[in-house]
Amino acid sequence: MKKFQLLFWALLTTLFTLSFSACSDDDDPTPEPEPTPEAQTYHFDIWIALDKHGGMGRDVQTLVKSIDSLKAGSQMISFEGDGTEVHSVMSLETIVKGKYYYQVPVSGDRFSKYTLSNNKINVIQEQKFGTNTYDTRKYTHAWIDDNTLVIMASNGDGDKIIWTKLNTTDMTIIKEGVLDIPLPEGDKLFSTSGILNYRKSDNKLIYFYLGKKSKRGDTTPFFFTTVINAETMAVESNIRNTMAHQMVGSAYGELLQKCTLVDESGNLYLAGFSENEDGTEKSHLIRIKAGEKDFDPSYDAFTNAGKLVSLEYLGDGKVLAYARQDELGMEIDSYSHYYTIIDLNSKTSSRVKYNGQDLPYSGGRFSQRTAVVDGKAYIGVNPESSNPCVYIYDIKTGNVEKGADIKEGYYFEQIRVLDNEDAE
Repeated sequence: MKKFQLLFWALLTTLFTLSFSACSDDDDPTPEPEPTPEAQTYHFDIWIALDKHGGMGRDVQTLVKSIDSLKAGSQMISFEGDGTEVHSVMSLETIVKGKYYYQVPVSGDRFSKYTLSNNKINVIQEQKFGTNTYDTRKYTHAWIDDNTLVIMASNGDGDKIIWTKLNTTDMTIIKEGVLDIPLPEGDKLFSTSGILNYRKSDNKLIYFYLGKKSKRGDTTPFFFTTVINAETMAVESNIRNTMAHQMVGSAYGELLQKCTLVDESGNLYLAGFSENEDGTEKSHLIRIKAGEKDFDPSYDAFTNAGKLVSLEYLGDGKVLAYARQDELGMEIDSYSHYYTIIDLNSKTSSRVKYNGQDLPYSGGRFSQRTAVVDGKAYIGVNPESSNPCVYIYDIKTGNVEKGADIKEGYYFEQIRVLDNEDAE
């Protein structure tokens, strides 16, 4: 028994000593390292004008500055001695995908692929026009895949709709041609650009266009919807709609603002408008169901007065829209434009708020001051009585926080999101 007790106490002492030694060897153990966050692979390009808002072919000096973050607390964004001056080479009306800008530049004789960095325009690749030629700003486009871009517009005489397919990897022309549609009966020419989108679910390009009585205007309501086989470019249907007079942004083909979207189910939505008897405009957000060729006559998701200007799809049936309240002014520079969230399922909308208050009204119509990345929508506001700024909308929660400020005195035009040039 005594021998057992001695063994017990010896074992207890050994355990105590080991425990004490383990603690005393590292009184302040090194914590497990935090996982290294993934480096951000994108940046924001802020476009501003110096003299007045751009768009509609206005000749204004335009500067672009790249910003890594638009969160609050960063230095106020200023363009004094900084930013890429672009308006002598590039148009405000442009296409963005991945790392690059694509457009028909000011020279109006080629397709070009650019990056903007170190306060200069970097020409990556260019492609002279083939048979079909296009004017700066006056065309529409759609991406069939990451490297296949379709450009479409009326020709110089306005009596045909021409198209060009580009391989944007090397900017070569894959194919070009003329769309097989007739001039609408009674019209003299096609409208300038129209609107083009791609529906991946059935590999269709869907083109919206108008007829005109003369080059000075006089568009004929209602617009047409043309469904095109994206592989062969053969026209499968061509139908005049009965729900809206015109499409939003049709003169500049979504180069300045987005006015179409395709949801997760393959339904296509288009912002359009009709003119009221008093000269004001009533907008519509109408839908072509997946696999269909014409609009659903029972569907219109925008019931407010005034005009839709741009759309930004947030997913899950939610759209961030920029709209105009007509009684506050209908000019490009009028401080009558506001942001609202449209629910495509309930066909209701509600103003975007910060701290319980509606975001301020903005000036500037022809722009896309919204961008979506990493679950956030970045919303640019051009208020009348304070400097331009950005608000950040959390798509999942609906919470809004104040973002970066832009120094007063600039006309805030666009937010574009691009992949970094060194990103994989």
